[in-house]
Amino acid sequence: MAKAREKSGDGGQKRLKRKAAAQELPEPAVADDGATEGGVQPPKAAAFPPGFSISEIKNKQRRHLMFTRWRQQQRKEKLAAKKKLKKEREALGDKAPPKPVPKTIDNQRVYDETTVDPNDEEVAYDEATDEFASYFNRQTSPKILITTSDRPHGRTVRLCEQLSTVIPGSHVYYRRGLALKKIIPQCIARDFTDLIVINEDRKTPNGLILSHLPSGPTAHFKVSSVRLRKEIKRRGKDPTEHAPEIILNNFTTRLGHSIGRMFASLFPHNPQFIGRQVATFHNQRDYIFFRFHRYIFKSEKKVGIQELGPRFTLKLRSLQKGTFDSKYGEYEWVHKPREMDTSRRKFHL
Repeated sequence: MAKAREKSGDGGQKRLKRKAAAQELPEPAVADDGATEGGVQPPKAAAFPPGFSISEIKNKQRRHLMFTRWRQQQRKEKLAAKKKLKKEREALGDKAPPKPVPKTIDNQRVYDETTVDPNDEEVAYDEATDEFASYFNRQTSPKILITTSDRPHGRTVRLCEQLSTVIPGSHVYYRRGLALKKIIPQCIARDFTDLIVINEDRKTPNGLILSHLPSGPTAHFKVSSVRLRKEIKRRGKDPTEHAPEIILNNFTTRLGHSIGRMFASLFPHNPQFIGRQVATFHNQRDYIFFRFHRYIFKSEKKVGIQELGPRFTLKLRSLQKGTFDSKYGEYEWVHKPREMDTSRRKFHL
């Protein structure tokens, strides 16, 4: 025991001596230009060796510290390369090579055989004789009925009310336990052109059924990312009663054209530009983003926009021929995830 104590005492004294010697070492004086008194530059932080792997460090705190330093080093190298490339492009001027187009899922999209050519006579004939032809020929004016599932909660009711301010000529009626098969004939008898049903789950809107009357088609969408007006930051004042303009973006396939025409038939033919309101349906990777804005002219060259709300995202689940019929309905298109979602670069709208 005495020998062990003597050894531990000797080890402690040695550690104290080393610590004192390290504290007594004078730091080299550094001049204003970064050089020491002897004219030698101080050594810079050593870069990570080629075979260095942070995951091999067993200490968690040390591993996190090294990973943070590695991220900072990567950021600095990327910024330096970016500045160098910018200087080279400025030096070359007009002779600089064009910027490379980054690869994205959108521009790497798998070609779809049903992509619509604007000059295709077959597509033009089909659109001239489909269910929406009477609207686009200005023979009918849109009249929309908006309703909900049975016993809706407050969030779903407020979404219906706000949608009625976005779509002119729309009316909100509560369901009162009626089946859709009974509601549709009543809508047709009262000259409604479209029926919108908003479903909910756990007090949150999660589905939307859009049925064009009197002969269909009927689309079923999944609803997500719902934001009502009070939940949108820096929103503008409530929308006016002016008929908005409508933007349908990136509906390129035959299926996408059908969905786009269905959305277009909800709004009046002649928008009132004095209201400066725009309803946008933007399709990206088969997700349809709905936004409602008001644009403001700040000057002759600058325009600002204010989001009015509501906003939500739609995902097409099925397109059915005719009006809503869950039992005997004939489906034009049904989303089957295991068969259709095999590639991230394949889209259907």
